[in-house]
Amino acid sequence: MKKISLLGATGSIGWQTYDILKEQRDAFQLVAFSSGKNLEKTREMIETLKPELVSVQLEEDALTLAKEYPNIQFTFGAKGLVEVATHPDSTVLVNAVLGSVGLESTLAAIRMGKTIAIANKETLVTAGHLVMAEAKKYKVAILPVDSEHSAIFQSMNGENPKNIERLIITASGGSFRDKTREQLKHVTVADALNHPNWSMGAKITIDSATMMNKGLEVIEAHVLFDMPYDKIDVLLHRESIIHSLVEYHDTSVIAQLGTPDMRVPIQYALSYPDRIPLQNGQRLNLAQIGQLHFQEMDFERYPALRLAYEAGRMGGTILTAMNAANEAAVAAFLQGKITFLEIDETIERVMQAHQNIAVPDLQTILHVDSETRKIVLDMVK
Repeated sequence: MKKISLLGATGSIGWQTYDILKEQRDAFQLVAFSSGKNLEKTREMIETLKPELVSVQLEEDALTLAKEYPNIQFTFGAKGLVEVATHPDSTVLVNAVLGSVGLESTLAAIRMGKTIAIANKETLVTAGHLVMAEAKKYKVAILPVDSEHSAIFQSMNGENPKNIERLIITASGGSFRDKTREQLKHVTVADALNHPNWSMGAKITIDSATMMNKGLEVIEAHVLFDMPYDKIDVLLHRESIIHSLVEYHDTSVIAQLGTPDMRVPIQYALSYPDRIPLQNGQRLNLAQIGQLHFQEMDFERYPALRLAYEAGRMGGTILTAMNAANEAAVAAFLQGKITFLEIDETIERVMQAHQNIAVPDLQTILHVDSETRKIVLDMVK
């Protein structure tokens, strides 16, 4: 039985991980998890899976829960994330928190030799060089949870990486894939959150609409698979059936297909190198689907994807600045402070003004992240 620590338990990926853990109790045991402020979901997870350690965002919530569950240890804040990630009994850390807050806890878990199942894009985008160096040093496996990177990982199984010609990441196109830039001027938050294929959290759904989500995935693929940016392509695929593809020198293309269900890559990362049946999983019926559609990616239509490629090729702290600017701009859009199109514009302004540092350490990354958020807050007042 694998013992699991879970960061971001009450978010979209975390809650789907919880769904797997409660259905697969013979295979996995949850020993520690972190949640934010959602005490209703936190209580449900505690009562269902009975972990040893729980971290919440606020100290007062930790004190409240400690009175209700005296046999469980409670902690809170950034310190709590590290405590969950480094719980002595866990062997696998699932990092499903949103944003760059997952970075320090992930590095701490790597140094304790834990396998990392990573669903947190920002950790690899802002500090991929640190994460992969530490993983190599401590001989730790980094297993992707994103459906696209899981698909690439599965399509590379048993193959020699030197034979890869290119990676092809598929993109649904998000909520506004049938709209022109002109038509996006007056879209609402509710419009943006209406994703055609996937059930995801608000931030990721907005990132999908701007295509920054795919830009972050390109950078992740570069980090995870040590692939040059010129060999990573993005392909618009409306149905989200082919989750990504790997092309080899001999022109063979290997892909991973399945219904749009995030529980599949989550469970694969947990059970790897084995596979176990997915409870209540929907089988793929290609005859019923009938057709799959593809088209080239338009960088003029989706400038956030262009910006991500530019930042990726530059490397350094501009990756942190781009990511922090995006997080802050998306939050401002969700709060009604800026328009949808101003998300891209804000990110580009930040990148143009940024003084890049080529090989940053952890403290530099955290400083740039914090300062960039302040800059965006001043911009959107």
